[in-house]
Amino acid sequence: MFSIFDFPTSDFTVDVITGKKHRGDVSASVGMVLFDEAGNASSKIKVGQIFQKHTKFHIPSNDTAELNKEGDISRIEFWVDGARDNGSKHWHVNKLEVRNNARQKTFVFPVQQWVVRNRSYKVKHLHTSLPQLEHEEFKDDREEELKEKKRIYELDQKFPGAPVQVKILPKPEGFTYRYKQEEILQRRQIMENQIGKIPREAFNWKKIEDIFSIYDPAVFPKPKGSHLWSEDVYFGRQRIATINNTVIELVKDLPQNFPVSDKLVGPFLEGLTLKEAIDKKRLFMCDLKVLEGIPVKENFVLCAPIALFFLDKSRELKPVAIQLFQRPSSNNPIFTPACPTLTWTLVKMWYNNADAAYHQGLTHLGFTHLLMESFDLATQRNLSSSHPVYKLLEPHFLFLMAINSLALTELINKGGWVDEGMNYGRTGMLQLIANVFENWRLDVDGNFHEDMRRRGLDDPNVLPSYHFRDDALLLYNAIDDYVLEYLSIYYTSPDALQTDHELQNWAQELVKERNYSEGGMGIKGVPGNGKISSLDQLQQILTCIIFTCSVKHASANFGQYDEYGFPANYPLTLQGTPPTDPNAILTEADILASLPDIVTILKLMTVTKLLSDRGTNSLGDFETEYIVDPNGKKAVESFRMKLAGIGEIIKERNANRTFEHTYLLPESIPNSISI
Repeated sequence: MFSIFDFPTSDFTVDVITGKKHRGDVSASVGMVLFDEAGNASSKIKVGQIFQKHTKFHIPSNDTAELNKEGDISRIEFWVDGARDNGSKHWHVNKLEVRNNARQKTFVFPVQQWVVRNRSYKVKHLHTSLPQLEHEEFKDDREEELKEKKRIYELDQKFPGAPVQVKILPKPEGFTYRYKQEEILQRRQIMENQIGKIPREAFNWKKIEDIFSIYDPAVFPKPKGSHLWSEDVYFGRQRIATINNTVIELVKDLPQNFPVSDKLVGPFLEGLTLKEAIDKKRLFMCDLKVLEGIPVKENFVLCAPIALFFLDKSRELKPVAIQLFQRPSSNNPIFTPACPTLTWTLVKMWYNNADAAYHQGLTHLGFTHLLMESFDLATQRNLSSSHPVYKLLEPHFLFLMAINSLALTELINKGGWVDEGMNYGRTGMLQLIANVFENWRLDVDGNFHEDMRRRGLDDPNVLPSYHFRDDALLLYNAIDDYVLEYLSIYYTSPDALQTDHELQNWAQELVKERNYSEGGMGIKGVPGNGKISSLDQLQQILTCIIFTCSVKHASANFGQYDEYGFPANYPLTLQGTPPTDPNAILTEADILASLPDIVTILKLMTVTKLLSDRGTNSLGDFETEYIVDPNGKKAVESFRMKLAGIGEIIKERNANRTFEHTYLLPESIPNSISI
């Protein structure tokens, strides 16, 4: 056994690279055999103890005497004699690289799985293959890998009606110790530093301006939404370019339960009637009817509002009418900007409180975090680490199961952040997710183009200030092109798809009715409905997954502190009851009385600040290199070049926008849902 520091006579060098999912201290003794193209084998080589994530070893020349030094190393066989990871018998390996020192050529052997000691693993150079084309010698290993993954990735439902999640978090999905430790310490440090700096007067606000006393540039900088929070133009912007951009829709007909009239809103339509504004495609609506009937905490209220917006001549979207509940009545009137200023302000706050419930439960947690875990599980259980689709998806699942496990135990647990800081609490949030998941469809809700068509917003000339749509469209198309270019390398005919039993099993498990013992994710609207027969179907599915794990999550997540950090701007929780009289003259004292206590506000600020921090690499810059074959790497490089160009386009757009939209700059979008 020799390390790189011993410099023996050596024809080959081995580089052992452990995975991003590894955690804790490792001490593993690795043995291997190298094989050349003619099938000649080296001696059994003990490469040594692995103490780091990237360790090189020289192989003594006498161990490789039988190999053709002028040829290629076509495959390796390796094993772990002993591994210690805080008592574990497992060790995560990303890849092994064997370098022919004389030829200056490196051969890459992607492992990309959690290995156990006293078992042999066989890997080909650049090992990426469809299962039906796999070399006979590797089929047993491939089947054994999937058998083991189905054993450890058991299915569960954490609450009634929920998307399928993993029963017990497997070790391969764990954070590194450092990752978890830094997150916990950072949260505690923020809390302790900030509480100690709050002036005494901050606990007794007399006017809205006093809220700003809680901010400190080093810990809690003033959120972007804090100075414009009461402006109608900013309220409109929150529907199309902040954190919850997928509710708004073009008005084609006004709902019967929203009896708005020309007399009521005519003064705000620049001389148009309601019909004329609808015909000119200048009226838009947000209807949060899914919140009706959702349980709330005792002594709290959750609205289920409808809001009407008008696109003015300056192309600014402004609210013209808000009804706070679904059923019109004398106690549920329609409010307009003609109401007394602070009455209108408080009505907008109650709308945003409802929108926050929708955003946190559905846009963020339900339909990025939890839903994508079902796709992750199907991938782990049905696709070998050698499968090209596995290699394409895996960078976008990094830390997903781990962060979901942490969220359910630390944020959405009984008495946790959601229970303390939101009007509907944990019970209401989980009920909302279950209600809406029942009808969620991948081919509509998960497909960017179909979602825009459904809401009447697929034409870029309609609502031209819809920055989320315009920027996300560039990214969706780039991801779609990347997926197609990559898939075309491996699927050269319909037969290649249809005979890929791993892929077909994956598709079947996605659509199969939820069954925790036999498998089944219960996802509706999956193209092909469990039988993929065309490249287009697979392309649609994979594009939706990658787009959701990266772009949609970034849009929903990283602006949280900007919006929620100022408690009156986008209130996660409000006290008391909503206004019922459009003519009531409210005061700043009424606004302040609706806000929670300072301790609750600080907790909400802390969590949203932490959630807004990016902890992983940006889109296309993968933490672990899963795609190693040259043609696949060309597709990745092409994707990166397109992303760079998109970044420049968005920056040019921002230079001409009233409000910058930075959340979808490619460098601001992580690959995965890791926070």
